[in-house]
Amino acid sequence: MARTDSGVSYRPVPELTEHGAAHGVALVTGASSGIGAAVARQLAADGGWRLLLTGRDRDRLDAVAEALSATAVRADLDDQDETEHLVGEALRATGRIDLLVAGAGIGWAGPFHTMPLSAATRVVSVDLVAVIRLVRLVLPHMLAARSGHIVLIGSVAGTFGVRGEAVYSAAKAAVATFADALRYELDGTGVHLTHILPGVVDTPFFERRGAPYTRSRPRPIPPEKVADAVCTALRQGRHDVYVPGWLRLPAYVRGVAPGLYHRLAARFG
Repeated sequence: MARTDSGVSYRPVPELTEHGAAHGVALVTGASSGIGAAVARQLAADGGWRLLLTGRDRDRLDAVAEALSATAVRADLDDQDETEHLVGEALRATGRIDLLVAGAGIGWAGPFHTMPLSAATRVVSVDLVAVIRLVRLVLPHMLAARSGHIVLIGSVAGTFGVRGEAVYSAAKAAVATFADALRYELDGTGVHLTHILPGVVDTPFFERRGAPYTRSRPRPIPPEKVADAVCTALRQGRHDVYVPGWLRLPAYVRGVAPGLYHRLAARFG
């Protein structure tokens, strides 16, 4: 049994087994739709998790939570007070958070010079600052328990940079670097970190960013594929996971032959 400075007690939980069984509390953000909702459904199907779900759309969040017998706590993670309230409510309700899946995010599409400063600020705030804030609130409790897993849902946009999504790409690149740096600190603590890098996913994200996805390639994948990758990464303890896996190849080319990569990206990207 471990105890934090606030007096909340925790009992470290076993890691996921090869069959996905576990006994712990999972907090999933962005769970009202898209990747977050798909991850919540997959965790429920794997069994053993007590699910705490959060999102901004109360009606959709409640529908997802009811279907999964989960607990819903509505919160806008762009708001510091609401984020602190969310984590406080989660700990009061369960006494622990064993798994954090940070899946909430927003986008904006269009030429950078036409992007309102308010939109740029909000993308950075939701996709980067809110992630850092949430991890900062949850991590001390995991460290005290010497057990836990953090999953950050990033994007290949943070690896490659996407035309028309300069600020979104920058925010996701910062999340990737944050994940790398924090992972060094967590070595030997019993807390693990996984960074998921999806490509184009068929979710309401594109409707909300203000422009539909119109490219013929790569084709959008269903959010369930990302959810499967999250659960596989939990079982296998993987650090960085590209979804689909072939996206690791252009990432490799970019690293070893940046000139060739940029020529190809300029032609086909």
